Amino acid sequence: MYPKLVVTRILPPDTQARLEELPFELVQWQQDSAMPRDELLRAVKGADALICLLTDKIDTELLDAAGPQLKVIASMAVGFDHIDVEAVKARNIHLGYTPDCLTDATADLTVLLTLAAARRMKEGMLAGANGEWGTWRPTWLCGSQFTRKTVGIIGMGRIGEAVARRLEPFGVKQTLYWGRQQKPDAEKRVVTATFEPDLDTLLSKSDYVIVCCALTPHTREMFTYDKFAKMKKSAIFVNTARGGIVKQDDLIRALQERQIKAAGLDVTTPEPLPTDSPLFHLPNCVVLPHIASATFETRERMASMCVDNVEAAMKNEPLPFKL
Repeated sequence: MYPKLVVTRILPPDTQARLEELPFELVQWQQDSAMPRDELLRAVKGADALICLLTDKIDTELLDAAGPQLKVIASMAVGFDHIDVEAVKARNIHLGYTPDCLTDATADLTVLLTLAAARRMKEGMLAGANGEWGTWRPTWLCGSQFTRKTVGIIGMGRIGEAVARRLEPFGVKQTLYWGRQQKPDAEKRVVTATFEPDLDTLLSKSDYVIVCCALTPHTREMFTYDKFAKMKKSAIFVNTARGGIVKQDDLIRALQERQIKAAGLDVTTPEPLPTDSPLFHLPNCVVLPHIASATFETRERMASMCVDNVEAAMKNEPLPFKL
């Protein structure tokens, strides 16, 4: 009898073909949508392995439904706020994730989103489509550039550092970063970088505030209206980390009141964001549907790492990408 593997989504084509050749009893959600919770709870019963996404909540209820034979969970994500890590480890279940591989793709899109918000790309595209594009005007749709500006990075991990390195050639004057600790090695690679232990100081000095940290109990809803009020009125706020780091209604208020200049978001609460959300309709907010890692190269690599983790666990070998 083959071990049972549950996969909550169709994987990218190369990895999907590999998956189907493996000696597993494969149970896989075949639709291009999140696997319904009740369906997942039924499917996972008796499973030896599970490949999941960040849209799948891995908690005690699911672990109980699976049963004691569940050996490995491989999450196709770098974040793990959708997983009750303590509950998983308490049952001696191997837990894998996909670190590093999405750093470049996410950093690329973060820079793109920062530029889009700063240069009023949304307003410009709408103006062209709506017939507002008239003769050239010296002050029409003017935004801001990076030259001689201060960038504030919230979380100088792999992605935060990659964003900072990409922005340096634009001529930024200074990169302030905030996090749990100073990163001397990162400062060697990002010559403009300086550790700022006081978040409020970073916010008050930065022309661009870019969120790259993990969602933890410490960072959940850390960006309240009070934090936005400490920023420059010309500041651009960008979040490609997790929507839960921001108190979203407070961000909406800050944008409506022009407390900050503009925002670029790849993550929201909830996801998907309802189409009637003010964020979609504010002229100074660019919203993308959580696509920071959405390159063919990155998604294939993420999926392949999940399969590598499952194969290793089934062979009683250490997981190559262990959380």
